[in-house]
Amino acid sequence: MRIRKGITQVELVGRMRGEIDPTNISRMESGKTNITIYQLYRLSEGLEIPMKDFLDFELPEKQI
Repeated sequence: MRIRKGITQVELVGRMRGEIDPTNISRMESGKTNITIYQLYRLSEGLEIPMKDFLDFELPEKQI
């Protein structure tokens, strides 16, 4: 979503409330850290999208 909006990690950090390190955004995006509900809220504010957009996806079916 960040990339689709053309926002850098540093720009996103500037849009978010509170202090956050840009490297933490990288870790979130790569799945190297677990995201809390509060961080998800802050990301949604920074990206100007509803939180539900992060959770609106379908899991692929398992292949046998």
